[in-house]
Amino acid sequence: MMTSANAVAKRVLLEICVESPAGAVAAIAGGCDRIELCSALALGGLTPSAGLVEAVLAVARPAGVPVHAMVRPRPGGFDYDADDLAVARAEALALVAAGVQGLVFGATDRGGLAVAAMREWIAALGPARPMLTLHRAIDVVDDPVAAVEDAAALGFDIVLTSGGAPDAVAGAATIARMVAHARGRCTIMAGAGVTPSNAAALLAATGAHALHGSASVAAAPGGPDRLGFGPSPRRTDPISVKGLRQVIDDKSNLRQV
Repeated sequence: MMTSANAVAKRVLLEICVESPAGAVAAIAGGCDRIELCSALALGGLTPSAGLVEAVLAVARPAGVPVHAMVRPRPGGFDYDADDLAVARAEALALVAAGVQGLVFGATDRGGLAVAAMREWIAALGPARPMLTLHRAIDVVDDPVAAVEDAAALGFDIVLTSGGAPDAVAGAATIARMVAHARGRCTIMAGAGVTPSNAAALLAATGAHALHGSASVAAAPGGPDRLGFGPSPRRTDPISVKGLRQVIDDKSNLRQV
């Protein structure tokens, strides 16, 4: 048997992305290790408002669950101009001041990561910066595996990726290569389309030590969207979170044998 210290080191972490206080409550009830907080998940996640951050921290802090907040100043791609980056810096500083434990960010440039822009963004946080996740901007670069090198050199603690594919199952082989390339310098977290039914196979195929998902279901139908402002938000499902938690714990126990 492995020692208890090694068992802790091998435990797979579960992050659930939410966009509401109710989502945070459901994620915590289901057994998540960490919350990624966004607004507008239907658009891939944007920077959450100050009020949303305050409300979710009020739920997560008593439960001891860290909150990592998205920094994404606008929908669309990740090739940001100077104005976008200035907003992203201001948002990051405000989120840190509000008390989040981590930030989620990414920027691209001509098929690669925008290394210089991200270095300046990180530097603006100062020496007491929180944990940093490079989000799925890495999935739109020409070579996600090589981009892990830039992520590690910049100081990102976590890289969220689907392996450059529409979902993590389709990108599993690339995710495995990213895990190998990281060599423990940052955590490669598999995300996109992760469900209780595919999580075990995904962990086996990739060797990832973290999974990310929304664990969401369609919300109850609301009123008609007469102004064309988009669909109603989905609802975080604690049963789906529990299913992921069970798969992860079963897989972690096997790794400890």
